[in-house]
Amino acid sequence: MPSKDTPADGAAAALAVRAYIGIGANLGDAKTTVEAAFGALETLPGTWVVERSSLFRTAPMDAGGDDYVNAVAAIDTTLSAAALLDALQAIENRHGRVRPYPNAPRTLDLDILLYGQQTVQTPLLTIPHPRLSQRAFALIPLLQIAPMITIPGEGPAHGFAPAVALQVIQRIAA
Repeated sequence: MPSKDTPADGAAAALAVRAYIGIGANLGDAKTTVEAAFGALETLPGTWVVERSSLFRTAPMDAGGDDYVNAVAAIDTTLSAAALLDALQAIENRHGRVRPYPNAPRTLDLDILLYGQQTVQTPLLTIPHPRLSQRAFALIPLLQIAPMITIPGEGPAHGFAPAVALQVIQRIAA
């Protein structure tokens, strides 16, 4: 029997794209919600969680509210970027996500940070995530699981770490 983090057949594996998903929450039991999000990603069709970062605590940026719990998941998926976005938004909705205004506190936020080495620019989706290189809460967990990753069109992700060094981010003990 294949392990849960690998496709059941070689054909699916050959079609899979490595994507990185930013996970965050600051309403309710944020830590439990972020942990549940990792499990929810496993339930997506043609998707396998292959790596997960530690959980990190960060202050909200450009907003008020409680501190966030953030993490990043590396997934292999056969879903297109658009289908993945739809699936992520469905998970958010199941967790009570509402969007009353930009940067509002949230029960769960799932963002496609990277989708292979592809760039996507549509009215609904921008990949790489437009602020990935400027936000410690996304960049640091990403670098924890993929230290040599390159952000398409921008360069090695580790090169942006000095620019976010003053943003407070604290690893949450397991």
